[in-house]
Amino acid sequence: MTTTPADPEGQEATLELLNSELASRLTRQSDSLAKIDTKAVFLIGFAATAAQFLATHKHEPVLTYLAFVAYALALAAGMQTFRVADHQDLEARPLLDTHAGLPKGQALAALTAARVVIFERNQERERQKAKCWAISLWSLVIGLVLSTAALVMHD
Repeated sequence: MTTTPADPEGQEATLELLNSELASRLTRQSDSLAKIDTKAVFLIGFAATAAQFLATHKHEPVLTYLAFVAYALALAAGMQTFRVADHQDLEARPLLDTHAGLPKGQALAALTAARVVIFERNQERERQKAKCWAISLWSLVIGLVLSTAALVMHD
């Protein structure tokens, strides 16, 4: 639900301040989402490399199997990080078509309200991506511990 001020024309300075802050927050949010994706890429690559290393060495079978399961979970959770929808932003054409004829105060109020909605949607995506990344990280750590044990315990 979006709310706009009763008299947007009388609150232009406040709306400009809020709109500017929301634009900055959306930029920071986009950067944060991109950083999570970058971290997931490194985890996926490391998990794949670790699994290949384990597969080419003599190892204890049960621990190796468990390590491969952990690596598979790390890969799946890392890929899930990318599957979560991308950062949303304002659509340029609808924004122009809908707000071009409005007085400045009304346009600022609508723009600010739209940015709040987008920020809230992106915030949920960010939480989902971070959760998937954390699962991937801990699965990788468990896989590495199990791999080390499987290699050390080999007869």
